[in-house]
Amino acid sequence: QIRKKEALASAKKMGAIGRDFLNIGDGFFESNAQNLKLIISMVRKWQPTIVLANAEEDRHPDHARAAQLTARACFLSGLIKITTKYNGRLQSAWRPKAVYHYIQDNPSKPDILVDITGYIDQKMELIKTFKSQFFDPKSKEPESPISSKEFLDYQIARAKVFGRYLQVPYAEGFTSAKPIGVDSLFSIF
Repeated sequence: QIRKKEALASAKKMGAIGRDFLNIGDGFFESNAQNLKLIISMVRKWQPTIVLANAEEDRHPDHARAAQLTARACFLSGLIKITTKYNGRLQSAWRPKAVYHYIQDNPSKPDILVDITGYIDQKMELIKTFKSQFFDPKSKEPESPISSKEFLDYQIARAKVFGRYLQVPYAEGFTSAKPIGVDSLFSIF
């Protein structure tokens, strides 16, 4: 309930148009038909062009499992023979054009870098919205790798390192399981 409240607060701060909770478990969820269909249903509901998912490899095993589950569901959501319903109505097949993965705790070489200089303060405020998970000087919970104050400093440091490649103050890195296509080499700087 605490995480749900924090997620809703974060979504509101971001100006998100919606936020769904699938309740597939924490620590024990698996890639199975039931969980895949839940995610397929959400992909078909929202019909995103791009899906941003967890890191494909990370310190927390849930992140990699969620990344694989999401990427697989995004592919399967484009198959017409897989049927799903939302609010009792049959959904149409929909496949996002791309699935990109965040770089989370484990250092990874990015396939894509996005200049986030104008959004770094907002990013850090959104992270801090999850008070139960990240640094909170008033917390009575045991310290974890992500609840230390240094974790927030690491987020800034990594954004600076990625920004250096683009010659901007801050950038966010993403990985992609498949090659990234562009219309022109001139659109890449």
